[in-house]
Amino acid sequence: MDEHIAEAIGRPDLIRVADGFVCLRFETMKTVSALAAVRHLLDTGAVRRGDTLLDSSSGIYAYALALACHRYGMRCHIVGSTTVDHTLRTQLAVLGATLEQMPPSDDLKLDQRRRVARVHEILREHPEYFWMRQYHDDIHYLGYEAIADRVCAQTGSTGGLTLVGGVGSGASTGALARYARARRPDVRLVGVQPFGSVTFGSEHVADPEIIIAGIGSSIPFANVRHPAYDTLHWLSFDTALAGSVDLLRRHAVFAGLSTGAAYAAARWEHAADPGRTTVFIAADTGHRYVDTVFARHAEAAPLASLAPRTVTSLDALALPWSRMEWAGAAAPAPAAAGTESARGPLQRT
Repeated sequence: MDEHIAEAIGRPDLIRVADGFVCLRFETMKTVSALAAVRHLLDTGAVRRGDTLLDSSSGIYAYALALACHRYGMRCHIVGSTTVDHTLRTQLAVLGATLEQMPPSDDLKLDQRRRVARVHEILREHPEYFWMRQYHDDIHYLGYEAIADRVCAQTGSTGGLTLVGGVGSGASTGALARYARARRPDVRLVGVQPFGSVTFGSEHVADPEIIIAGIGSSIPFANVRHPAYDTLHWLSFDTALAGSVDLLRRHAVFAGLSTGAAYAAARWEHAADPGRTTVFIAADTGHRYVDTVFARHAEAAPLASLAPRTVTSLDALALPWSRMEWAGAAAPAPAAAGTESARGPLQRT
């Protein structure tokens, strides 16, 4: 029996959507990451019960950290993206978290820069707060070890395993690949990015719709270990929308926009190499995308009619969908800037 709802929310489902094709479905994925990180900080004495934990979030991590703080008797302060919706704002308020939300903006790059700047302001005002640094501190890898064990155990040990997911902060895909590779040598990691993200060098390609929140970034993230990735897919909003709609229509899995992107990429990878088991990450449910994605289901292109353009250099990236063999390469220069100094746990002073 679980002692707190966060433990149930953080436990994913493994769903076989086709032969050798599996959905790793979370209600709210980053809950498992936040719980393990906060527990580790308490166990090591880096924080104490009653302390205030601070971070920036576009949505999923805000809820996850609020739940972890509720579970362990901590205070929670979130600098939230303009994309945080009414439902999440209400949940955070009732859970006792403080939310500072950025003003409305169509520019998610500006939104992210504003959030980071505000975090630094708060730390100057309240040096006693502990900055969780979900983008830079690899304590956020810890919660995924048990999940990697389960994926390996339930997908068998032959034929190869391909993990596919939105890169985002780097913690989920990076951690799952790290722990799975410790158990079997045949794991391939496929990262999914939006156009306009600096993380894997697509900042020069603008999506006419929006940058898909949560799977890309306008700033370098130290938790992204670029050499861990074998293949990258970059998808437009419209392509991800087609993936989300197809996943619900074909398999009845109601999940968010980042999941639609991961599903589209994973579907293509599995068709290209059906002898391998392909597991794609569904990071959250589709509720906050009802109006922006699912209400537009009639606009969705048939997913079977879409395919990535294969490129061999970042200069060749192009909408609506590009794929490149990353082959364990290092980070592009803009994505590497400043990440080494940001990497590693933040110690209390």
